[in-house]
Amino acid sequence: MEKILPFVGKPLVKVLLGQRRVGKSYVLRQLTDEIKSLYPDGNVIYVNKEWDEFRQIGSHEDLLTFVLENIKKDCPNFLMVDEVQEIKDFEKAVRHLLAKDICDIYLTGSNAVILSGELATFLSGRYVSVEIFGLDFGEFVRFHHLEATFESLELYVKFGGMPFLHHLGLNGNAPFEYLKNVYSTILLKDVVAREGIRNVFLLENLVSFLAENIGSLLSANSIHKFLKSQKINLSVPVVISYLHALTNAFVVYKVPRSDVGGLKIFEVGEKYYFEDLGLRNAIRGYNPARDLHKLLENLVFLHLKRKGYEVYVGKLGEKEIDFVAEKDGTKLYVQVTLTMVEENTRFREVGNLTQIQDNYPKYVITWNDPFDEGDWEGIHHLNILDFLIKMN
Repeated sequence: MEKILPFVGKPLVKVLLGQRRVGKSYVLRQLTDEIKSLYPDGNVIYVNKEWDEFRQIGSHEDLLTFVLENIKKDCPNFLMVDEVQEIKDFEKAVRHLLAKDICDIYLTGSNAVILSGELATFLSGRYVSVEIFGLDFGEFVRFHHLEATFESLELYVKFGGMPFLHHLGLNGNAPFEYLKNVYSTILLKDVVAREGIRNVFLLENLVSFLAENIGSLLSANSIHKFLKSQKINLSVPVVISYLHALTNAFVVYKVPRSDVGGLKIFEVGEKYYFEDLGLRNAIRGYNPARDLHKLLENLVFLHLKRKGYEVYVGKLGEKEIDFVAEKDGTKLYVQVTLTMVEENTRFREVGNLTQIQDNYPKYVITWNDPFDEGDWEGIHHLNILDFLIKMN
């Protein structure tokens, strides 16, 4: 809301993007309430493509006709369209409405493709996009009336940040049954149908592979070779197209490698992290004894992303820095490991960071080491709970 409100009433299209079911519709409703308070005489035209009463709006002509029929004269008009990607060629209607200055326009979408093609070309410099995420840990404990403890954090890592889980509770099979249904909907509506994917079986195998390999350096070629070894024939170009489709639908984020000096982005070798840990666990199963180190790394990435950082995997010669996070001309360097109790682990994690020759903050994040956090050569050691709280 803080990011969007400064643009209310300005001749810019406001676009809210994010994975399905993370709460874009509620943010849009909150925004509608704010607009009504700011413009008591304003006219809000609301279209939600998930509601049956708007089923007849299937094309840009339908949308334009509906809007023009509901415009009121002598007052400010606001158009809210939820899940706009469900309207064919919607960008043509948006282009007309913006060019004619007919109304102030707000859109939500569950696929990043809506900001490609004609819309992005025409609106270059005339739109602002805001990414909507699922609940962060602080929001999770408030929604579920919990304290910010490691017990609560374990629940968050297990079930993720889908807001609707507030209605189901965090016990029994209901949360994962809900998450499996959400995953199926995302895959079918925002990946398969949107991207024209024919082989759902191969796509599901790819998602399962990514869920198993969180935090591993991957490439389309390495994925192709592994799947082929499992008798799953997915060519390199198809792997690339499927990965694009999954990132467009915000199922996963692709994190490229960059040298620590920031002068080069490497084209081969990247990592993939899930937007929601609960969805990942619904796909692959929740097994903390096996996967906690992967989930911890995913959790740190998500928190940096939600705080507005551009995140890269750092390359320093032959060494790797888990995350190089950049925002507003500043940087953070972050290493993630379950524990630093063992001396060789401390040497490895801290040693990589000591090789970086600048004065930006450097962190090692662990789960919950049984000794006091401290600093080594200016490198900060925090457990994950303190990191999540202090980064707020």
